[in-house]
Amino acid sequence: MTASTVVLLRHARTAYNASLRLQGQIDIPLDDVGRWQAQEGTAALASSHRATRIVSSDLERAADTAAAYAQVLGGVAVKTDVRVRERSFGEWEGMTGEEIAERWPEEYAAWRRGEDPVRAGAETKAAVAARVAEAVREHAAELGSDETLVVVSHGAAISLAVTALLGLDPAGWRGIAGMHNVHWSHLHRSGPGAVPEWRLVAHNVGAGYPLDQWQAGPDWNLEPGPKSA
Repeated sequence: MTASTVVLLRHARTAYNASLRLQGQIDIPLDDVGRWQAQEGTAALASSHRATRIVSSDLERAADTAAAYAQVLGGVAVKTDVRVRERSFGEWEGMTGEEIAERWPEEYAAWRRGEDPVRAGAETKAAVAARVAEAVREHAAELGSDETLVVVSHGAAISLAVTALLGLDPAGWRGIAGMHNVHWSHLHRSGPGAVPEWRLVAHNVGAGYPLDQWQAGPDWNLEPGPKSA
């Protein structure tokens, strides 16, 4: 048997997300906005998808987002799986795009074209897609056809895994856009013998906030108060 429904959820915001720094596998915690996003976003997810199994990256930002979702569901345990970690970006981790472009201009230009920045020590897209897709398939295979698997992972890892699960080439096909924090992709198992094995039902779905409000956090509509005398 295999779960018919798989949801891939990106973690909530961190300080590195806010400052546009490449996180990779650096273990960064959620910031204040991220903790709010985790609560709001996972409540929205639970209203449409109630997981039978929750699998999370072992990195703190994903694990804490998964814990928020589990709390909404009221007791579903979270399994960690290192295979659904973010893509490793080697020496580039913790840097902004401008910093990378200054030190590795040719490699950065190649990366922006969709090529693998091998000299920086990054994982290849194919390797990331293979490990994440393998984890998704294995966990889904342990569930019944009426059950739902939710995997809490990371932006690049999810885009590459979805590409692989749709039977496309993650090394060269760039048709899956990245997701916002605490947004998700919904895949449904195809019929026996169908190609590809999974179909993409929805992508980059979230709690319904306008993006500027979502990124600003719960105080987006507060005007500055009067200065004290």
